[in-house]
Amino acid sequence: MAIIVNLDVMLAKRKMQLNELSEKVGITQSNLSILKTGKAKAIRFSTLEGICQALDCQPGDILEYRPDTEE
Repeated sequence: MAIIVNLDVMLAKRKMQLNELSEKVGITQSNLSILKTGKAKAIRFSTLEGICQALDCQPGDILEYRPDTEE
């Protein structure tokens, strides 16, 4: 997939554990884990907003577009 989720990078930069982010955002740890591992197919803007507020970052700090190099 061309969208890369850098949630683990931002968690490390903020020295925050997944369970702490889960509590702040109000989303289960399992759903955050799915997002963190890049297995999520979608994310709600309200969830993205909550993550950005909790981590004090921009959506672009979490989501990255890398075009497929295979053609």
